[in-house]
Amino acid sequence: MKNRPPEPSDDLHLLQNPPDFSLVLGGPLFQLLRRAHLSDDALMMVRQRIMVIALFAWLPLLLLSTLEGHLWGSSGAVPFLKDIEVHIRFLVALPLLIIAELVVHRRMRPLLQQFIERNLIPENAMGRFEAAIASAFRLRNSVLAEVLLIIIVYGIGILIVWRYYIVLDTATWYATPSDGASKLSLAGMWYGYVSLPIFQFMLCRWYFRLFIWARFLWQVSRIDLSLIPTHPDRVGGLGFLANSAYAFAVLATAHGALLAGQLANRIFFLGAALTDFKAVIAILVVFLLCLVIGPLLVFAFQLAQAKRKGLREYGTLAERYVREFDTKWLRGGAPADEALVGSADIQSLADLGNSYEVVRSMRSVPVTKETIFQLAAATLAPIVPLALTMMSLEELLKTLFGVLF
Repeated sequence: MKNRPPEPSDDLHLLQNPPDFSLVLGGPLFQLLRRAHLSDDALMMVRQRIMVIALFAWLPLLLLSTLEGHLWGSSGAVPFLKDIEVHIRFLVALPLLIIAELVVHRRMRPLLQQFIERNLIPENAMGRFEAAIASAFRLRNSVLAEVLLIIIVYGIGILIVWRYYIVLDTATWYATPSDGASKLSLAGMWYGYVSLPIFQFMLCRWYFRLFIWARFLWQVSRIDLSLIPTHPDRVGGLGFLANSAYAFAVLATAHGALLAGQLANRIFFLGAALTDFKAVIAILVVFLLCLVIGPLLVFAFQLAQAKRKGLREYGTLAERYVREFDTKWLRGGAPADEALVGSADIQSLADLGNSYEVVRSMRSVPVTKETIFQLAAATLAPIVPLALTMMSLEELLKTLFGVLF
């Protein structure tokens, strides 16, 4: 279905109803879920979506593995029920990707309203702001984009990435090594051509949404924003953008769970150790920080510029005030009947100093250390239990208590 070009009145409607702004309410899959009564306009019915999508990907694998005798006691080195990766992928990571949609939708809806309520968009640039919103919506609703994602999933994700980089180098319930290649079982065919593509499509769809978000922020950053150097959030009034990073915490957890499943299989079935994957874990954390926090860096130039301007202007104002203060109270310029104690001049001097300190401590990125820590913790949380493969639970608890107390 061809998208209708937005009319000017449509853009005005978007600004008057900022809660309607969403990265996830749109696209062919969303419309399909609505017609199947698995979603509504507010992305509710999360349980139904999780049950249908996750079970469609996982349950046939259980049934086919049972029929082929690969459920538990099979000749394969990795029977289905012992394959930790596949269970975490479809029963943990996939549901988290679905839950993340509702979390992101709810937490990011007020963002447009904040841009407007804080008067960050100058009146003469409102047209460009509206155009950026409309462009993001068109891209989000694109049919072509999701078709290309399907092509990428099958052409690269399955035929290359899964076949050569993810498949275990041993006999499993889904494939058996044969003459330098892998022979798929019936369960393996469903796994490789139905279940995995569903998961990879959902994951790639998230990357596409993050691209839309980054592109929108870049377009907004090209506008000469009305930043206030003395704003208490220390980022000129853009502090609310840190909430977008918090919104993606569930998505980060899904990535951590996916990696945890892959590492668990290699630890339990290939004899690897958790310490062998320190670099991989670090790369995942850095990748997600770049993915979520990276788009906010587009405001660095304007924030740095606002800080320099603020230091210059408030420095000039401070110089004028302290010079007059010095002349009045230290050089005999104060009237004889004006008492120093209780004078408003002292409080004004202190307030001016506080304002200058706010400008001086202004950051160039609308992100806090707490934001970075929370994203890293959300990513690592599913991987932490694998530490039990290196020590017993008792030893782990003793170590934790020793660190904490």
